[in-house]
Amino acid sequence: MKLLIPSRVLIERPVNKVTAEAQDGMFCLLPRHVDMVAPLVPGLLTYAADDGEETLAIDTGVLVKCGDQVSVSVRRAARGKEIDDLVATVRGEFLKLDEAERKSRAALARLEAAFVTDFTRMQDRQ
Repeated sequence: MKLLIPSRVLIERPVNKVTAEAQDGMFCLLPRHVDMVAPLVPGLLTYAADDGEETLAIDTGVLVKCGDQVSVSVRRAARGKEIDDLVATVRGEFLKLDEAERKSRAALARLEAAFVTDFTRMQDRQ
C-alpha cells in the first residue's frame, strides 16, 4: 500500500488488508479483491501487515486498487496510538475544515452569481 499526502509519501509498505470508508460506507480490501476506485470521506483507514495493524485518521481522498497495489491519496492524514484521538482528529479538524470550505465555496458561488447578474444588466443597458 502507498499512502500519499500532497507533500510526500506517508506510507509505502506491503499490507494484507485495508479498511476505509467511502461515500457509500465502510469497505475492506483483502488479497485478490477486484480492482476498484473509491472516493474516500473523512474517517479512519486501517491497514494490516505481517507485523501488526495501524489506524490513521484521513481526510477526503481517493483509493485505487489495481492488481496487488493499493494507492491512497488524501488531503491530510494523522497517525496516532489511540482510536479515540484519531476519531477526535477527524471530527475536530477534518470535518470542521470541510464545513468551512463548503461555506467558502457557497460564498464564492454567490459572488459569481452576482457578478454575472450585474454583467448581464450592463449588457442590456448598451
